[in-house]
Amino acid sequence: MNESFYVGAVGAGQCTKRLSVVANNLANINNNGFKPKSVAFSELIEYNVNDSEDAVTELQAGAGMRAIRTYTSFDVDAVTQTNSSLDFAITKKNTFFMLQDPDTGAISYTRDGHFHQAERADGFYMMTDDDKYVLDKNGQPIRTDGEEEMDMTQAIALVTFQNPSRLLSVSANEYVPADEGVQAIPVEEEALMKGFLETSGTDLAKEFTSVIECQRAYSYALRMVTTSDEIMSTINNLRG
Repeated sequence: MNESFYVGAVGAGQCTKRLSVVANNLANINNNGFKPKSVAFSELIEYNVNDSEDAVTELQAGAGMRAIRTYTSFDVDAVTQTNSSLDFAITKKNTFFMLQDPDTGAISYTRDGHFHQAERADGFYMMTDDDKYVLDKNGQPIRTDGEEEMDMTQAIALVTFQNPSRLLSVSANEYVPADEGVQAIPVEEEALMKGFLETSGTDLAKEFTSVIECQRAYSYALRMVTTSDEIMSTINNLRG
């Protein structure tokens, strides 16, 4: 009977984790270039059985499920026309702009191509809404010199990764490699649309369906806990 309590409680907890991911996807539905995340689950009993005989696993008794990871698909989503000379949409999947923090020098990557001119102490630069430099193909911040109309399509650096699943989110739209084994690879072919922005990849219908699934799974998990409690109470009453 204790196992049924465990399974129900674990199930309810994991449902809340999935709901948090869905909520984040919905919160970024208007965020240009945003890529929604999905949650991968694993059966705990299967996880335990498939490990070695002497392994100390997360499950010593009972069953249930757990969220093993979240993953992001960096496919190309719909684009919208803005006619701005500093807006760019990437037309190739698993491809990113390269950014640099002006304060720390840290490099990050994004698919959000909404840029603007910003004046620094030594001139004008192409920057993101978070005030990070957009880098060129030589890994240097792109200077704009205050010009209103310009074509930076050939200057902007684009990179890809052989294993984009190993990129970690550092904000809604920026990613960094999980470790030194994740190397950025320059993209040589043309993959930019000037005057366009890639819209959020969040599918409203899909996410609301996930909300309903989470709510029902959560209620079923709690019902298991409640039923187990009622059975234990009945057994204790029969014992006197």
